[in-house]
Amino acid sequence: MLFIPPIAEQHATEAAFLWLLRDRTAVAPHATLADLTGMDDRLESHVDGLRVAGQPGWEIAKGQLAELGGPGEVFAAAVLAFESGGPAKIQDVLAAGSAKPESVRGVISALGWLPYDQASKHIRALLAADGPALRRVGIAASAIHRRNPGSALQAAFAADDPLLKARAFRAVGELGIVDTHITLRANLKSKDPTVRFWAAWSNALLNGHKDAVAYLQNVAEAGGPFAERAAQMAMRRLSPNDAKVWLKRLVKELGQRRIALIVAGAFADPEAIPFLIDQMKDPKLARVAGESFSMITGVRLDYDKLEGQKPEGFEAGPTDNPEDENVEMDPDENLPWPDAALVQKWWNARQGNFAKGTRYLLGQPITPESLRLALKNGYQRQRTAAALELAILKPGRPLFEVRAPGFRQQQLL
Repeated sequence: MLFIPPIAEQHATEAAFLWLLRDRTAVAPHATLADLTGMDDRLESHVDGLRVAGQPGWEIAKGQLAELGGPGEVFAAAVLAFESGGPAKIQDVLAAGSAKPESVRGVISALGWLPYDQASKHIRALLAADGPALRRVGIAASAIHRRNPGSALQAAFAADDPLLKARAFRAVGELGIVDTHITLRANLKSKDPTVRFWAAWSNALLNGHKDAVAYLQNVAEAGGPFAERAAQMAMRRLSPNDAKVWLKRLVKELGQRRIALIVAGAFADPEAIPFLIDQMKDPKLARVAGESFSMITGVRLDYDKLEGQKPEGFEAGPTDNPEDENVEMDPDENLPWPDAALVQKWWNARQGNFAKGTRYLLGQPITPESLRLALKNGYQRQRTAAALELAILKPGRPLFEVRAPGFRQQQLL
């Protein structure tokens, strides 16, 4: 086949860029499984362009790997390397993936992208590696495929490396391994906060132990990178009365209204709806309040004509002003602006369809059937919620991976 360098270079550049775009799409509030699948089809077409180019395609991918070394470049090169089975190529991508903390995600993603039959021999080699960083990649890749790493997972429980240990504890929850509660509870007192968090998260997911839930509540109240994930898990494991008490505490005692709005969607009881509508009047909180309202009711603010206008003069995230010290991205980007008056009118007409004391997701009482429907049709954050609820209803089953390649998810659903 005729090799045209500029076209192969474009394939490599586009593959790296689309991986980054796909990474954001997988957790986006406005993306569906169909959107993710479409993105994956585009990504696969560019990776395939590099495959077709053969060795010259690899050399171009390797060149971008050396020049840029971001997770997107690592992903594209890693897919080619693992498919080839060439030890030198695999060593190149493992070295590049280890060079930057964020780049290793490209290696893990590549192993998750490949069919398990093709990835498994590489995963086994990583699980048996000497270095904890490589074993962590192996455990993460096993978890993406929802395959139990076996003895390597057990060995990681006692590892000195906190990142390896934390990834093992996270995998326990993702894989639905319920007989690890003693080990998980013991590590709620670990010196490392990441180890503590994932031990608590998996323990709460698998059996809702009160110590784990209480720890997650503390994490949520303190803020930080795990706060929202901790809050959503803790709320789903509290009794209805304890959930109401915590929601009030977050608002009235701690002033944590944003976290309160997020957990209101996880609380999932229509009793929280008046609170959500009231918070839609605050521009800083309106969109996250709207998302939780949609999480419970299933309404789509844009399609159901309940969307308002962005408040004049409101700025969230970085601006064009070079003197502006705010460099954080808008956490509610891509969420619609609710019109509180229109939402209230909608709710007044339909609140009789919702029973207080019953938990809802996307307008349906939470049942295995409604959750599977949400996994098919919901937005990515809604699908994440459905996966958690389904795992809680059916302990011992793996957590559905809503970030897996779209074509694979569609086969499972």
